[in-house]
Amino acid sequence: MIPPPLTDAPTPQTGAALELAEYFAPQRTSTRDLPEPEPLLENLTRGVLEVLAGVREPDQLARWFSEDAFHVVLTRANLAARARSARGIAAARPAHKVLRIRTCSPADGIIESVVVTAGPTRTRALAIRLEGWDGRWRATSLALL
Repeated sequence: MIPPPLTDAPTPQTGAALELAEYFAPQRTSTRDLPEPEPLLENLTRGVLEVLAGVREPDQLARWFSEDAFHVVLTRANLAARARSARGIAAARPAHKVLRIRTCSPADGIIESVVVTAGPTRTRALAIRLEGWDGRWRATSLALL
């Protein structure tokens, strides 16, 4: 008996499984099908600063972040909580003012931005990358400068 030749063509069983996975996997969304990103960028920035100040739970922001970006927020929040605990400082709501939001779009469905905020003691910048997934913006990268 001669074995069947090896091909890259999907069998009916693997083809159906692949179609289901593609259907239920996150779907890219075009920029024209998404809302303006500036209000989300401003709210995410305020939310992240409140998480780092200890007055907001990180889980409240989870739906707006990818898994990797959310881990960055969690790590920074834990470090900030330990630093406050070591110094004996209580959590206090930050009074930040958004000074400027700069955005650029390197590709369709992707926004890279920098949000500059001014607080009582210093000015900070938050770099955020938004990608359109499943009809809404999600932050896939985050860096607090």
